Amino acid sequence: MNNLSARYAQAKILRTFRALHRRFASVLFAFFFIVAITGLLLGWKKHTGDVLQTRSYTGTTNDLSKWLSIDELNTHATKVLHDSISPDLSTDLDRIDIRKDKGMVKFIYARHFWEIQLDGATGKVLNINQRRSDFIEKIHDGSILDFYGDTSNGQFKLTYTSLMGIGLLVFTITGFWLWYGPKRMRNQKNS
Repeated sequence: MNNLSARYAQAKILRTFRALHRRFASVLFAFFFIVAITGLLLGWKKHTGDVLQTRSYTGTTNDLSKWLSIDELNTHATKVLHDSISPDLSTDLDRIDIRKDKGMVKFIYARHFWEIQLDGATGKVLNINQRRSDFIEKIHDGSILDFYGDTSNGQFKLTYTSLMGIGLLVFTITGFWLWYGPKRMRNQKNS
């Protein structure tokens, strides 16, 4: 009788885990699908021929003493942004990516997904491109809602990554138990 009650208890745990697994799956399916697709795209971004991530072009020299000042380069990048793309775009910078080895500087903007690559020495435009991989990354980690909602401390990203992390943990635990539980019950039945 003791063996039978243990099997009933294990069967109850299995039913609970199956229900939990199913509920989480139905709620989080779309989110996991988005994370999977965007993760694949991000993994392949450098191998898409400038579609997702533009290559870094090469300037004339990597000798920093021959480069224009960052202020001059920024002024030029701002002019290029407004003249070549749109005069309405924000000039707030996310970062300035200095590639000394390539003799190039990237100006990456915070309020939109454009970058301007300039030759560090001459200020000549090497490339103007949208940063599609940054957009995909924001979808992947949930910060796209913070970006368009203009939140101050990333609360959407924190909520999204917490939900996805907990969901994945629940799927892992319940999935393992749904695989292992029946094996355990069969072994107990045979012993």
